[in-house]
Formats: sequence, structure tokens, C-alpha cells
Amino acid sequence: MSNVKSNSGKIMDWRIIRRLYGFAKPYKTQFWFLVFLILCQAGASPMIPLLIRYTLDHYVSFAYYQDLIRMFAIMMGVLLMQTGLQFSTSYLAGQLGQTVIKDIRVILFDKILKLKLAFFDHTPIGRLVTRTVSDIETLNDVFSEGLASIAGDILQLFLIIIVMFVTDWKLTLIILATVPFMLVSTYIFKEHIKKSFNEVRLAVANLNTFVQEHITGMLIVQLFHAEKREYDKFVQINKEHRDANIKGILAYSIYFPVADVISAVGTGVVVWAASTFILKEQQSVGTLTAFLMFINLFYRPIRMLADRFNTLQMGIVSTERIIDLLDSEDYILNNGTVLAEDLNGNVEFKHVKFAYKEPEFVIKGIDFELKKGKTLAIVGATGAGKSSVIGLLNRFYEPQFGEILVDGVEIKQYDIHSLRKNISVVLQDVFLFSSSIAYNIHLGDSSITQEMIEKSAKAVGIHDFIMSLPGAYSYEVMERGSTLSVGQRQLISFVRALVRNPKIIVLDEATSSVDSESELMIQKAISTLLKGRTSIVIAHRLSTIKNADQILVMDKGEIKERGTHDELLLKKGLYAQLHELQFSKQLIA
Repeated sequence: MSNVKSNSGKIMDWRIIRRLYGFAKPYKTQFWFLVFLILCQAGASPMIPLLIRYTLDHYVSFAYYQDLIRMFAIMMGVLLMQTGLQFSTSYLAGQLGQTVIKDIRVILFDKILKLKLAFFDHTPIGRLVTRTVSDIETLNDVFSEGLASIAGDILQLFLIIIVMFVTDWKLTLIILATVPFMLVSTYIFKEHIKKSFNEVRLAVANLNTFVQEHITGMLIVQLFHAEKREYDKFVQINKEHRDANIKGILAYSIYFPVADVISAVGTGVVVWAASTFILKEQQSVGTLTAFLMFINLFYRPIRMLADRFNTLQMGIVSTERIIDLLDSEDYILNNGTVLAEDLNGNVEFKHVKFAYKEPEFVIKGIDFELKKGKTLAIVGATGAGKSSVIGLLNRFYEPQFGEILVDGVEIKQYDIHSLRKNISVVLQDVFLFSSSIAYNIHLGDSSITQEMIEKSAKAVGIHDFIMSLPGAYSYEVMERGSTLSVGQRQLISFVRALVRNPKIIVLDEATSSVDSESELMIQKAISTLLKGRTSIVIAHRLSTIKNADQILVMDKGEIKERGTHDELLLKKGLYAQLHELQFSKQLIA
């Protein structure tokens, strides 16, 4: 199980905070207006206690009841203003947060779409799901309870202290005497909750990865009777997730009661001291009442600051992970300016060497030339490097050495999207999305009409089958096309390739997983698909490539033999051995 750790141990990592708030730059007017409203809200917080003190000391004490209505109206106006500010800050902060995380999620997904396939080879999908969903969702609280709210809390705290000192410095000193205890408990809480949060994020990523992998690989789990073992693993991972969350719950459960006790002690001492002063006629009832309200306004920002800093720390950790993904250089640069229009389809590999991880080269200096409209077949044992050739042609990977030319132009000079538009690939493992058959063919390309889809389906020979389904081309296939047979999914993938009218067709083991009856239908479809097009066929069954114009026999990343089917049989080399082996298996079968 992969572990996900944060490198950030600082609660105020300004580099990351600047990057985070940089996402809000398009909404800077709303952001600064929100900051203004939060500061106004903080500034208005001492007004009600002061008004109550004034009313008690100047009107109630002297029985000026006729003026109470006026003071009551003033207090109601202030309360309405504070309520309006609270509503505005809460709504605007939430709106800004949701808007910004929507933008970040779009930016992040766009980045993921551009990453090399090699990135997905070593990155668990569950981790990417965590980045795109959970980590980004955490950022919403950063904008609603982050720096702006922290600034508001700090301003409110200083304002309350100043007002309290002006009102009665003795009572203020009594309250401030409890501050060290509150700060120590707050610091301990902050450290524990930060550690707990990192453990929770790690547990969430591990849980997402495990669930995604095992749901996708459920067939293997059940085939090898591994349900109990995988269940036990999930129970353990889920337990780690629970324990990590409970640590956070424990920290909250301890901190807030402790903070309340400290606040209560401070309140009790203030009431005792103020009562003594009142009995000695050194203090007024209004001042005591105001101070009791000040105590709540004083302690609340201190308690909230711990939570706010925790929220900010969560945002820093999540932002750091998101930024690491956004800053990843693991993508193919699309610097080409040549548009692949009106291609002939000539393909040439010159001294190409490639390794997924150097120095372990899987392609070791291969050369071949494929002319327009011709068919090249590549055969060899598993791991010979056959599929790597296809990945290089489509620029899913970049060769470390050598050149790959299409119509005499190095493929790096082509615009990558224009190049791939002219190369259709049919894979052995056909992937279908949970959508309609029509969508799985056009994949959202508005230039592909229904008429074009049906014409291609008829050419491939699957139109009648599709029309027999409920809803025909609107029939919703289940995830990965599980409601269709292997052969039917393969034929749909042929329609998907043919409808784009590519100049180059690549078939990667397209018939290796189908039965003999389906293979006959697929072979007919392949003939239609390849007609008049440059084609590269990676073959498992040698019987399917007898008519290829050229056959390459690969072994351990090198081309060992080349020629036509008949020429290679006469050589009595590796190809002849593979052919004899398959022929013997067919006789036994």
C-alpha cells in the first residue's frame, strides 16, 4: 500500500499560501470585499456590550425608562447590522470557496489529461481521486475560515482587549492572567490535530486506492478465492482510517472542555472581583454585565484561532499535494507546429531506443520503414517490446534515442493532437465508458454525425446487432462494457476507429481474446478497417498476419527477423518456430 506524506511541517508556509490564494486572483474584488466585511464584523463585536453597559449605568440605574425604548431600538439596529455582516461573510466566503475550488479542480483535471502514460504506470488511481476530490474539497474551508477569518479574529481580540482596558483595567488583568493557560492548551491542541490530520489524509488516500483497485480487479479476487484475505486487508485499512479520525476527535473532545473550564474560571474570578468592587461602590453593575459579555468575545477568538490554524494547516497540506501534481513535469510537451493534414501515412523508425526506466531499455535500436497503404505486422513473445512501439508512435512515451518519422517529418514537429487524430488504435482490452454506444463511438466529438456512426457500423458488420438492442445506439453499456461480449466490444472499438477515417491504423492484439466464431467476424471487420490505410498489426495469432506486406519478429527489444510470411517460414528461424508451435497447439486442440 502506497503511503502519502506531506513535507510541510509549517503552519504558515507562505510559499504555498501565496500559491493557494493565487487561485483567487480572478476574484480579487470579491476576496477583498470579503476581507473588508470580516474586519467590519470584528470591529462591530464590542458594540453590544458597551451599549448594554451604558444603558444599565445611565438609564436603568436612574430609572429613565422613557429612554430605554430608544436604546433598545439602537441595540436592535446594531444586532441587525451584525447579523447582516455575519450572513454576508458566511455566504460570500462559501461562494468564493466553491468557485475557486471549482476552478482548481478543472485546472487539475486538465493537467491529469496531459500527463504521460508513464505517470499513471507508477501512480495509484485512488491517489489521483483523492487529489481531485477530497484534497480540493478541503480548500473550501481555507477560503471560508482561512487567513481572512484569522485576521478578523485577531483584530477582534485586540479590540476587545483595548475596550476592556479602557472600561476597567483591573478586571482586564484578571482575564489576561488566564491567557497563558489558554495559549498552552491551544498550542498542544494544534500540534495534535495537525498530526491527526496528516494521518487522516494518508488513511483516506490508502482507502481510496485500495477500494478502487479491488473493485476494478474483482474478477481476479474472486477467481483466486482471495475474498477473505482482501476483506481482512480492507478491515485493517479501514481500522487505520477510523483510528486516525478518532485521534482528531479526541483532541477536540479534550481541548474545548479545557478551554471552557479556563473560560469559566476566568469568568468566576471576574464575577467575584467585580461583585467586591460593586459592594464597595467602586464598580457599576453595567460594567460587570459588559465584562461578562467581553469574556465570551475575548475567549471565542482564542478558541477559534486554534481551529482556524488547523483548517489553514489542512489547506496547506492539501495545497502542497495539489501543487506537486500541477507542477509535475511528467507530461509530453506539445511544441510541434506542423498540422498532420492530408497525411500519406508513411512511417519510419530510425535507430530508436527506449526505456521506461533507464538503463533498462525495452526497445534497443530498431529500424523499419512502412510505406503508405502497406501493412506491417509485429510478432514476438510477451515482453519483446511490441506494444512499446505503438506507444512511441502515438507519443505516449518519448524515445531516449533515435527518430520516428511520419511522412518524413519527425513526430515531435507535429501538433500532438493533430497527429493522434490521424492514428487510430484498437487495443486488445477494449475500454467502454458507462454511457451510450453512440457516445463510446464519437466520444463527444461533435464533428462525428449519427449518419457517419451508422455507416461505419454497417461497414464493420455490427449495425444490425446494435439496432437489436433496447434503444439501439442510445443503449447504455455498463462500466467497461460488461453487458457486451468481448467480440461485441471489439467490433465497437473498430467502429470507433473507422469513423474517424484515420490515415494510420494500429491493431494491438485485437483478436487474441476472442473465440473462433467472433474471430471470423472480426477478421472481416479488420479487412474493412485496414483497406487503403497504412497499418501496424501486433499479432498473437500468426494466422491473422499471413497477408502482411512485412513482418517483424522481435525478441527482447530487438528485431531478430523481417520479411513476408512465406519468406520467414523458409528461413526456419524464430518465426518458423513460433508458427510451428502455434500450429501444433491447434492440432492438439
